[in-house]
Amino acid sequence: MGLLLLFCYFFLALLGFLVVIAGINKSVGVRRAYVLLLLRIFEYGRQAAADVNEKRRGSIDDTDSECNPKIEVSQVQNEDSIDGDVEHLEDAKTNGNVLISRDEILLPDGDRKRNSKSESLSDAIEGEDINFNLAKCLDYIKAGIEAIIEDEVTSRFEAEELKSWNLLTRTNRQYEFITWKLTFMWMAGFIIRYLVLMPLRVLICFIGVTITIVLTGLVGFIPYQVIRQPCANFAYKLLFRLFCGSLSTVLNIHDAHNKPKSGICIANHTSPIDIAMLSTDNTYSLIGQRHGGFLGILQRALARASPHIWFERAEAKDRHAVSERLRQHISDPKNPPILIFPEGTCINNTSVMQFKKGSFEVGSVIYPVAIKYDPRFGDAFWNSSKYSMLQYLYCMMTSWAIVCDVWYLPPMYREEGESAIDFANRVKAVIAKKGGLVDLVWDGQLKRMKAKKEWKEKQQEEFTKRLKGE
Repeated sequence: MGLLLLFCYFFLALLGFLVVIAGINKSVGVRRAYVLLLLRIFEYGRQAAADVNEKRRGSIDDTDSECNPKIEVSQVQNEDSIDGDVEHLEDAKTNGNVLISRDEILLPDGDRKRNSKSESLSDAIEGEDINFNLAKCLDYIKAGIEAIIEDEVTSRFEAEELKSWNLLTRTNRQYEFITWKLTFMWMAGFIIRYLVLMPLRVLICFIGVTITIVLTGLVGFIPYQVIRQPCANFAYKLLFRLFCGSLSTVLNIHDAHNKPKSGICIANHTSPIDIAMLSTDNTYSLIGQRHGGFLGILQRALARASPHIWFERAEAKDRHAVSERLRQHISDPKNPPILIFPEGTCINNTSVMQFKKGSFEVGSVIYPVAIKYDPRFGDAFWNSSKYSMLQYLYCMMTSWAIVCDVWYLPPMYREEGESAIDFANRVKAVIAKKGGLVDLVWDGQLKRMKAKKEWKEKQQEEFTKRLKGE
């Protein structure tokens, strides 16, 4: 009985310490040391798997050498070059790049980027007085086959591929025994993640939400704006600090001097926890659809303390109403910056897809932010068409950790005569480059809907012109 009571005291003291440390946004270095230990374990697992594969390959080579004892030097060189190509392809796949090198002739705006060979062929053909040329169909046939094998859109809504297994069951599609040591390490990791980390994380998250609801309710009764605003900012940050602490988050912030104080902040979107990553050290106004249930309670709590923009479902479809609310918000310099994810959906941490132009029509200055997660510790991407919010949070709570890099970029201004679409594309390109992401022109809403009719018609017109030799 005494030992149980002592354990309860120790657990409560540890829980209180974690809550205080997360609340003041300080770290004693435990999480970073934990992440470094995980990296060593992953490297050991990768090396063990490589050794096993090498032994298997060696046994196959020995069998082949018994049947064919003479091996040409050129064959060995070819095998080495193939291994190098495979490693290069694995690097490309891990970084989110597609494995197929495309000519990009099927873009929504018809902006074809053909290689020198196809250009010279087209120039030679256009010099002849003909009305039809079958060779001009080949580019489209090639692009169509490439799209069937691996299109640029579908792969952006699937989990990011990893080079080596990170000891998470859900990232290992098919069980394969490697060594007993790795099996034991996986079992130990399973016990730690599900029986130690997950209950502790859920408890810290619950405490954070409860404290925030209570604090924001009290803040709403403060009559003086001078006192209410700092208290509201603290309650806002406290919620997301405790939430990030519950996920064992290691956050690396770069160029904090570019952090916005007002206006519109634009970021790429991988997960709902993007908001938490940015809100641990800065207060943002949020914009989005009004929800019910648990999210609705949280939205109402945040709205009592600071100016957020929540729309009803029907009202959110009215672009004019949304733009007007945005203009009213950014016109007051006392309001915190408003955080917007113009992609409109979550992308799998490898790419940046088309930005909606609405937020770029409202303001002439944009504060870009690039967000990039380390997939080795857990997949932060939320596939909303496959997992519910509770299922996603369950995956986050049972991951090893969340390691995230955030880059605050210098403010970007809309140039004279520049359209909102061009401005959006320019900001998107800067975010993609800084975050090491692939810059894509496709609309992320293709995740839920078919291609727009005007896109199809544009490609049909381009195809007709090429067939006619125009």
